[in-house]
Amino acid sequence: MDHDGGVDDYISTALLLTMNHVRVIGVVVTPADCYIKPAVSATRKILGLMGRSDVPVAESTVRGLNPFPRIFRRDAFSVDWLPVLNERDVELPPLLAEPGQDFLVRALREAPEPVTILETGPLTSVAAALDKAPDIEEKIREIVWMGGALEAPGNVDKTMEGGQDGSAEWNVYWDPPGAARVWETNIPIVMCPLVITNLVPITKDLVREFCRRRRFPLADLAASCWALVAHQQYYAWDVLTTAYIGRPDIFTLRDVETEIITEGLSQGRTRVTPPGEGRAIRALHAVDLEAFYAYLLEQWSK
Repeated sequence: MDHDGGVDDYISTALLLTMNHVRVIGVVVTPADCYIKPAVSATRKILGLMGRSDVPVAESTVRGLNPFPRIFRRDAFSVDWLPVLNERDVELPPLLAEPGQDFLVRALREAPEPVTILETGPLTSVAAALDKAPDIEEKIREIVWMGGALEAPGNVDKTMEGGQDGSAEWNVYWDPPGAARVWETNIPIVMCPLVITNLVPITKDLVREFCRRRRFPLADLAASCWALVAHQQYYAWDVLTTAYIGRPDIFTLRDVETEIITEGLSQGRTRVTPPGEGRAIRALHAVDLEAFYAYLLEQWSK
């Protein structure tokens, strides 16, 4: 898993680690929607809380072109000091000395079979790993990525980000050339775009439902994280993407061709192209919402 330290990234990490059919070989934290030190610390504490000190964590050193707003990034400090992550003495996983992009290269080369990358942040660390070692492309089974908007408006506020037309999604906008680099490969990509994540807003009723289950540590974590953002327009972007790993049966996908816009007013847009003119991907198109929420409640009420 590679995440970028946003509030929903931590919840997604916890969800992934509940999946018995998944063997997580490492977590990379990319310094995008976070301040990196508290984001790495919180990630290690989540792994420790779940008894997964065997899963190493690596800090990526890549940088994007368009920084996330500070008001987004500072949430990492709050998550790092949530009571549920600090009330128990647990064994923490190791923090690797090597940069996250280098760990990606090593982990993929050492893997006995191709690996799925769950990417809930920008694709920059993956792109850097591919630049360093193009041979790892054949060791990536697929990338499951929260990114792009497709037929929905972007979530980059054009009033805050001068020179942007509102079509970009943040995980692309942070580093459009990095996303374009991955688009140059033949790696299968499953994209979770805004057009479907817009169906899963974080409502106050949802937060209350998890608050009622706070006797379970993971429900407590989800409730506490989402409580930080329940006052604003927020969606289960990364959590929905991660749920695809656990319950692909509740999703409908469609094949589509796309391109990454790297310059101009649409920088950071993932544009749908006519057949034969773009890069083929599979996009999450619909989800059984009742099954999705039931799955979260089941996984975090243990």
